[in-house]
Amino acid sequence: MQYAIEARGLRKRFGTTQALDGVDLAVRTGTVHGVLGPNGAGKTTAVRILATLLKADEGSAIVAGHDVAQEPARVREQIGLTGQYASVDELLTGRQNLELIGALLDLNRKTRKSRAGELLAWFDLSDAADRPAKTYSGGMRRRLDLAASLVGRPGIVFLDEPTTGLDPAKREDMWGVVRNLVADGSTVLLTTQYLEEADALADEITVIDQGRVIANDTPDGLKHIVGGQTLMVRPADATRLDEVEAIITGIAQAPVDRPNRGTVSVPVTGDAALAEAVYRLNDAGIAVTELSLMLPSLDQVFFSLTGRHTEAAAEPEEVLA
Repeated sequence: MQYAIEARGLRKRFGTTQALDGVDLAVRTGTVHGVLGPNGAGKTTAVRILATLLKADEGSAIVAGHDVAQEPARVREQIGLTGQYASVDELLTGRQNLELIGALLDLNRKTRKSRAGELLAWFDLSDAADRPAKTYSGGMRRRLDLAASLVGRPGIVFLDEPTTGLDPAKREDMWGVVRNLVADGSTVLLTTQYLEEADALADEITVIDQGRVIANDTPDGLKHIVGGQTLMVRPADATRLDEVEAIITGIAQAPVDRPNRGTVSVPVTGDAALAEAVYRLNDAGIAVTELSLMLPSLDQVFFSLTGRHTEAAAEPEEVLA
């Protein structure tokens, strides 16, 4: 299997704080790999080491086939990085920001102008291209910052909480950008504080807590950690809820719950429960408006693994972690 990023035993200490304590990471080429963890877990520290901005105290990492400690310049040629906060020059226009990055990457004048125009259009910034970045909204600056990290067409893109501070509509737009990056051949390492973001984008997820990897799997694989699935039924006639409860209790042989008004749910251990529910409800003449078999949410997984509510990850990670 080909990996774009491989890290083994990464350790990093800041004073008395052990930010990373033996982190292993393997990111498959051409995928989105999500890194989740509570505030201060070490996500940003790991990204900074992989992007050659920090040196690990121990361990090794290979990015795009190059050792980050021994060949940092070669690594930087292959990567793009968007941090937690937009870092554009507010006195320059959007176009000038992108052309400046192109110049720093030694692109010729024609190429950098063409690439800037292409990215401005891609991020829906063409109309604001010649305005100073200080006049941009927060979402526009975020998009410009991400565009700047793509000027050199990097094969590997590090996105460190790229949608922090964006409204839901702009977050959805950014998700589209991430999908387009992968479709265009890039590999994306994404850290995020939004569990639904990881669920929507990541092919694989690594969960870090207190500087250690505590889980690594696909989103569905992680959801199985909580334990099984949930069968949920919403009858068309709410007065028949008691009958529905009796039926699905008989199927699952487990206590049922009424999580929302008009619905009944129960934990089940296999997909056959859904077919059995359809048969029994039909036999009883009970029409339903909703019938589903659901895996636990990543929110439940997060709490199960870390013992923390997701609100604990809602603040930006501390500078040193």
